[in-house]
Amino acid sequence: MPRMFGTDGVRGIANTELDCTLAYQLGRAGAQVLISGTHRPTVLVGTDTRISGDMLKSALMAGICSVGAHAVDLGVITTPAIAMLNREMNADAGVMISASHNPAKYNGIKFFSGEGYKLSDALEDEIEAIIRSGCAGVPSPEGKDVGRIEARPEMRRTYLDLLKYAGYSLEASKAAGRGRCDLKGLKIVLDCANGAASAIAPVLFDELGAEVITIHAEPDGMNINADCGSTKPESLQQAVMEHHADCGMAFDGDADRLIAVDNLGRIVDGDQMLVICGSFLKQKGLLVGNTCVATVMSNMGLDIALKQADIRLERTAVGDRYVLENMLENGYVLGGEQSGHVIFLKDNTTGDGIMTALHLMQVMTETGKTLAELADQMQHLPQVLVNVKCAGEKKYLYREDSVIMDRIAAIEGLLSGQGRVLVRPSGTEALVRVMLEGPDEAVISAYAEELACLMKERMA
Repeated sequence: MPRMFGTDGVRGIANTELDCTLAYQLGRAGAQVLISGTHRPTVLVGTDTRISGDMLKSALMAGICSVGAHAVDLGVITTPAIAMLNREMNADAGVMISASHNPAKYNGIKFFSGEGYKLSDALEDEIEAIIRSGCAGVPSPEGKDVGRIEARPEMRRTYLDLLKYAGYSLEASKAAGRGRCDLKGLKIVLDCANGAASAIAPVLFDELGAEVITIHAEPDGMNINADCGSTKPESLQQAVMEHHADCGMAFDGDADRLIAVDNLGRIVDGDQMLVICGSFLKQKGLLVGNTCVATVMSNMGLDIALKQADIRLERTAVGDRYVLENMLENGYVLGGEQSGHVIFLKDNTTGDGIMTALHLMQVMTETGKTLAELADQMQHLPQVLVNVKCAGEKKYLYREDSVIMDRIAAIEGLLSGQGRVLVRPSGTEALVRVMLEGPDEAVISAYAEELACLMKERMA
């Protein structure tokens, strides 16, 4: 039986794979695992702009209240806001209903601890086990012991105000009584993906003094991520050039990731953001351990750029949760993924697209450099990805095949330290991903196809 929780909560097509029954069960089981034994605990709940959000939220909050916990309905809000407001409101747990960058027909449910962290695999497994058991042993209080639902949509403004003080020293910003980012003179374009950022990001950047042009900020329940946002930044690129803007910022549906566009209309991804912000933090003496954290899928250009800046890079498995685990274990303050999940651990406990945009703009304003100049600190190496389909039970066999492993080693030797080979079984599909990077795209494409053919032959 496949695991209920994926890399970022429970996801599926709303009202079929993720229906109200499952949402109710997740509310009951999640509340039981996260807050059992706590007196009258409180759980924050938010949604993005999907049409199915209210339906699933109602069922989820019913489940939370059924075990005696109170549910606080924050309305439409970003995922990182849930993490931040959990701490600000001293809540016991938080839940976000969102499928992030996926189309409108999908939805998802992900939990946060009271400290604002995504749950460990062990806690998710515990929640799943309770659901698989039919919620056996989960209490069903009566009368006054049943939980209540409280609507607190005004907390969106609280999150916005907290963001205003975002900088590399939140405490110093608050003590000074002003936001760290003065954006007067900057013209920016915001692509809100018709998602949760629509009612937050334009207000924030306007209040910080920027000239704001907003696109894709009219959610109708079905247009979230539709040919817009961080996964489809083409319209943002066009808008930046048409308006002669200094930069563009594209969020995804729940605003936990960011893809930027520089003043020349070029994409600036999460790897480049790590170089830009990591170098800036290092110059200010604020890059703890002189280290950035990224996943194995980050471009090798990141390694080269950080090495030139005398910054260490630590790599983790794919998924921002693993980036965060490494950061927490070692005390690092900056990490992220190429997709635009960037974690500034001094400011929030998860990737925050709006926060990341603020940091990028702060570097621009303090250095006087354009985003294009800053982005040019890193050059991407050509990258080729080939998927090798195979039976699900066979996708790990290459690790025990000496012929395959010897050829991988030989190709890496031929790249002479100027490229790399990454072979990774898919976490969700019956295939193995073969990725090569190197200075010559034709060469690495040939190696990738050769290796893929060999694996198909050996793993048939």
